[in-house]
Amino acid sequence: MVIATRNRREELLATLARQAALPERPKIVVVDNGSGDGTADAVREAFPNVELVELRENRAAAARTIGVELAGTELVALSDDDSWWSPGSLARAEKIFARHPRLGLAAARVLVGELEDEDPTCLVMAASPLERGQLPGPRVLGFLACGAVVSRRAYLEAGGFEPRFGLACEERLLAIELSRRGWELAYLPELVAYHHPSQLRDAALRRRLETRNSVWLAWLTYRTSRAIRESIRIARGAIRDPSRRRGLVDALRDLLWVLPRRNPVAGKLEQDLLLLDGSRVVTTPAQQ
Repeated sequence: MVIATRNRREELLATLARQAALPERPKIVVVDNGSGDGTADAVREAFPNVELVELRENRAAAARTIGVELAGTELVALSDDDSWWSPGSLARAEKIFARHPRLGLAAARVLVGELEDEDPTCLVMAASPLERGQLPGPRVLGFLACGAVVSRRAYLEAGGFEPRFGLACEERLLAIELSRRGWELAYLPELVAYHHPSQLRDAALRRRLETRNSVWLAWLTYRTSRAIRESIRIARGAIRDPSRRRGLVDALRDLLWVLPRRNPVAGKLEQDLLLLDGSRVVTTPAQQ
């Protein structure tokens, strides 16, 4: 299990207590993104068996890749400092992956808050229009990083989470890269994770990053005509929101980073993405 964290000491400690009590007793790797609130010392004191990595800077979602590299296990459960797994889910995941060798990622059902409402993204994944084939659940091209189990080999082959994206849209890009390499992604509601969104989240910053990264995602993965249409759609949605307008400026300022790395999808993957867009399937978590 890999958990990336930054400046959420108390929430992380509560999460670790729940994860350490799981019957599967997973090896836990915590990657601290340069916290300044004493997170690392608190983890060392309270959970000496947890493998702790202290980074000097905030690498956001890319910190998970460091954890996955260190994990050394065939499967890695991703979690956040404000999310945790239900007892038995990781054991079920292990059996499912053993039966499906090309399964690269299993997306769990995520229950949010004290009321344990199902995250809206899970409802979307459950209704995925993509051809299921022999997969154990609906085929998807997105997931919630606070509740996913990955094949370590598949994750590393796909390059992990893009460091430049930070924490927004990183799941969608990784899903595309996994699929591009022939790995399958499935939504498995029998795997359950709980997510109590941190009160320390910056909603305005999140909207800014989502806007920037959505533009980058379009230009990294779509053909030119579609990337232009998607950029126009995003720009129209940002007109009345100052945070999203700043995200557009960020995207344009650093577009030169994106253009040399363009690798538009083609064939079946392109058709699947078109089908998802036509069905208005959104893979960005609504509760993050």
